Amino acid sequence: MISIHLDGKKMDLAKGSTLKAILSDHPADCAVGIIRPATQEQRKTANLAISTTAGEITVELGGTENRFLESPEIIAKLALHWGDRYASAFGPFPSSIRPRRKPSVYERGDVILGCGGYEPDRSYLIFAKTRHSADHGADETGGVLGKVVSGRGVLDRFTTGNRITKIEPVVSWADTSRSFTTTDLGLVLEDGMQVVTRVGIIAQGYSPEKITTEAAASVEHMLLALQHGRFVVGRAASAHILDLHLAGSDDISQEYRKPRREGAVTVRNTGKAAGGIFIYRVDVPGSPAHNMAGQVVSGIELVKLAKEHDILQISVRPERIDLLGRPLAKAKEIAAAAGFTLKVDKDGDDRIIVSQEPGTTLDVLNEKLATVTTAPVDKVIDIELDDAKAPESCAIFRRFTGLKEHDAGMMPVFFKFEDVVLFKPPIAPDTKITPENQPVDESPANALAITNDTRKGAGLVGVRLSANKEFGPTSEPFEGTNIIGRVIDTEKVKKVKERETVYIREVKR
Repeated sequence: MISIHLDGKKMDLAKGSTLKAILSDHPADCAVGIIRPATQEQRKTANLAISTTAGEITVELGGTENRFLESPEIIAKLALHWGDRYASAFGPFPSSIRPRRKPSVYERGDVILGCGGYEPDRSYLIFAKTRHSADHGADETGGVLGKVVSGRGVLDRFTTGNRITKIEPVVSWADTSRSFTTTDLGLVLEDGMQVVTRVGIIAQGYSPEKITTEAAASVEHMLLALQHGRFVVGRAASAHILDLHLAGSDDISQEYRKPRREGAVTVRNTGKAAGGIFIYRVDVPGSPAHNMAGQVVSGIELVKLAKEHDILQISVRPERIDLLGRPLAKAKEIAAAAGFTLKVDKDGDDRIIVSQEPGTTLDVLNEKLATVTTAPVDKVIDIELDDAKAPESCAIFRRFTGLKEHDAGMMPVFFKFEDVVLFKPPIAPDTKITPENQPVDESPANALAITNDTRKGAGLVGVRLSANKEFGPTSEPFEGTNIIGRVIDTEKVKKVKERETVYIREVKR
């Protein structure tokens, strides 16, 4: 017999047992963390925590000539000596660099070892504040020692009188055994092995005893991103792992901010990764670009072991309360289980919820009340979207109809003639709709489509109830038509009226 620990619980198994014997219900595509029995030791990470009088920053080291930064003697010499719109330099102090006497290109956040007047005895630690080309008296490599990975806003606050007060390595616990993630259910278990299958997260502001709403919007975004119990590791850095599948959101506002401790879960609110979900492996300072959304309460080992492209199983408390698209009877069950009152505009077994106030889970739980608007089921049209063939167009459609956040959305009817119904969702004029999944020989019956940027009517959505060999569902030629899915409830489409707002519900394949 052997003994292992599965998510912290001891199990006795027959010798030679595999992962399959203990993970019968575990999703096949989700990685688990394997920690072989061994002692643990402290080790230095590739990061330095730098404290300044303007704030804290974390630097991920990249060069090899950086040990001098940890010398106690250097700290007293690191006062801001000069600064401009491009960089700030702390020093001077002596070093052994050999200046190249040529300019190099630097990116924002680069940490550079350079010198003044090409004299190594007057060396400086230089922080690049923006992309620029300059001769900072660096060596032939350009002198980049590392890059600021946290606290970049501090770079813009450096001013006369600022100084660096402390430089110390970021320390973490490292398992000296061969720990890793795997999806191989044939892996043979060893005595003393630890297996970690999931990451448990509790939302910021949530506890069974008390609810606070300082981060309600960020928590809702996190719950939306993780509602299927999956965290797809799009990036695995030394300080964090990142799920990017909801990145690109332009509606994330600054919200609750605090230091990002080990296991912190944040939502980025600006930049290309806005909407991305970050989970931190180590402590880093807070940032205005990150809203606090939650905290890992179990499975931090899996976070630390995860590598790029791993899919992690996630559980979040509380579960998201999103009633849109649900039958009223089901919504009543959810309200009873979660302990809040459901206020309904009109009762009836045949009604579907089409709006909910308040719109965030924490606000509902805090107020213990949700007010909902319903529509008769014959006014709610079920559709199916084809992400495999038209991913970009489907994403645009969901975004502007409300289906990105909810199971139900709405569209105004623009025009109706013969077997064609045209809808005009509020798609922003600058939205780029590139051609994809265009009909070839025939536009199929009941197809749902959006007009692409090759036509003046870009953004118009349509459905044609019959097949057509000449025009698509929006009555455009095939080259202007992007097929995004199909309408299931065709009989309901026949009954819609112009200028009427119809409700739609996405049915997943």
